[in-house]
Amino acid sequence: MRRFITMWVAVLTATCSFAQKQEGFSLKEDAAKKQVDVLYNGKLLTAYCHYDSVMKPVLFPINTLSGITITRGYPLAPRAGERVDHPHHIGLWLNYEYVNGLDFWNNSTAIPYDKRSHYGTIYHDRIVKSNATKKDATLEVSAQWKNHANMPLLLETTQYHFTVADGSFIIDRTTTLRSLNEDVFLKDVKDGFLGLRVTKELEMPSNESVKYVDDKGNVTEVPAVNNANVTGDYLNSEGIKGDAVWATRGVWATLFGKKDGKDVSVTIIDHPSNMGYPTYWHARGYGLFAANPIGQAAFSKGKDTLNLIIKKGESVTFRFRVVIHEGANLTPEQINQLAKEFGKTK
Repeated sequence: MRRFITMWVAVLTATCSFAQKQEGFSLKEDAAKKQVDVLYNGKLLTAYCHYDSVMKPVLFPINTLSGITITRGYPLAPRAGERVDHPHHIGLWLNYEYVNGLDFWNNSTAIPYDKRSHYGTIYHDRIVKSNATKKDATLEVSAQWKNHANMPLLLETTQYHFTVADGSFIIDRTTTLRSLNEDVFLKDVKDGFLGLRVTKELEMPSNESVKYVDDKGNVTEVPAVNNANVTGDYLNSEGIKGDAVWATRGVWATLFGKKDGKDVSVTIIDHPSNMGYPTYWHARGYGLFAANPIGQAAFSKGKDTLNLIIKKGESVTFRFRVVIHEGANLTPEQINQLAKEFGKTK
């Protein structure tokens, strides 16, 4: 018995020693759960999730280096006191409201079955490449944008590149969309393109209840909530702040506040190779933080237009950088440097 206990203690010691020595990035796939965890020094930073119920792949949750979650929990992991509007706002995602007449952005299990033919779903295909080192990790995946009849419109190839620098967790997302069977038309609309739904603490304080209407006339009400611990505020590269950031253009926008007693922020940076650069910001005080370089007419009241058409067999590529920071807020000069470095990537 004593020998058995001694052996068991040795195994535990070796296991703990291995965990303590685990440094840098690692990727852990769980095919049954349909997710790939992204870990740094053994801690979860985010997970690539392609659950059937979500209607598109997402990164969820997203944490700072110390483990503070900056994404809303609802509807996958609800937390007390948070908003329960827009069930399609989950983690970090990329899709669009009008793709050959189909709405990919607003699709969720909340859509009545008899209306689902008007919506599109992005289906994960496979993991193309997966690699992790001490300093970074790369996850490349493919997916198909399909209509309700299961016919694919677009083939998506996305590469996530994860790094850590100066207290920041950095996500570089490069997405290529290729038209498969026909020309694909992305009409100028507001609901798109790279979206992030943040935790309650990063919302902007507000005592007002507001209603939003999508292109099909569906009304979503965002009721007023208790402002306790709600501390968020926006700033973009043009020096515009707060709610005024919505529908402005800028190389970057940042959302900052406090959670768990610490300063945290999330910054989205546009890439100069993207069409519509610098992007329009679909940034709402209730917690939706999105970059939409495509929906130009919707934000400019018709002054700018794009109405993107991806010809059959052709493709377009978009690049974005997301910086999750904990500690003293990044200064505009620091963000400009991050944007400059990102602009050099290909």
